[in-house]
Amino acid sequence: MSAANLSALQRPNDRLRRRKAVNRGMELVAWLAAAIAVGLLGILVFSVAQHGASQLNLNLLTKSQVAYDPTAKQGLANAFAGTLVIVAVATAMALPVGILIAIYVNEFAQRKIRAGVGFVLDILSGVPAIVIGFFVYGLIVISHGQSGLAGSFALAILMLPFVARSTIEVLALVPNSLREAGLGLGAPRWRTTLGIVLPQSIGGILTGATLAVARTAGETAPLLFCSSIVGNGISWNPLHAVQSIPVAIFELSESPYPQDHARAWSGGLVLILFILFASLGARWLATRSRRKLGRAAR
Repeated sequence: MSAANLSALQRPNDRLRRRKAVNRGMELVAWLAAAIAVGLLGILVFSVAQHGASQLNLNLLTKSQVAYDPTAKQGLANAFAGTLVIVAVATAMALPVGILIAIYVNEFAQRKIRAGVGFVLDILSGVPAIVIGFFVYGLIVISHGQSGLAGSFALAILMLPFVARSTIEVLALVPNSLREAGLGLGAPRWRTTLGIVLPQSIGGILTGATLAVARTAGETAPLLFCSSIVGNGISWNPLHAVQSIPVAIFELSESPYPQDHARAWSGGLVLILFILFASLGARWLATRSRRKLGRAAR
């Protein structure tokens, strides 16, 4: 065999070795990036827990925040209650609207309308939170005053594009064969959507809603405009201004007292744990939804 033939046979092997080397190098870079991300998260959680451990007690959950009184036993019970109210009302506003937008875009809209709505959702998801807060301030707060409802409306605007986008992606994963089966049996499109498509994607929809809640629960800027002038007691009425964890952390961080700083760190730790468990729940729902869709596809 000639030398030219031998070199021709060796070239594919050389390319294969280079590809394997590049593949291993990229895997190493990916592992390194993942390790850096996990390490930064660990450092963040450890730092927050270290600074807030001294105030992480029962008083934090049962006592309210009292301004300008460092001698009183204080906690963040009013902030926890207010956050639950604001986030719950915001979810009740954004979730049905976002799901209806996704159903229309994915199941009924024409291609041009679908592209236009998707473009609007992308723009809305990129609007800074402080701009949303200022918009709601001019729309509601100036004429009606601060309230938990105004804060919920601001958070609902932030939630809406995330809920709609995630629902659109989940609905697109439902096999078309299921839709065709429903239509073939004589069911109208709306009945097929409600009876077949939505039950198959409910896990993914809940996942998107959970991620949207986790994304907006820590927003401070809109609530500073909409619901920050509050009293010391616990309030569950969304028509009144209610305290929230992000605003409480902002206020406590401006305090001259070290115990207030520690309580702010504790509130941050509770908020991180809430987002952590919400994300874990979303991952569990997403995994369950994927398995269900996989069984339906088979």
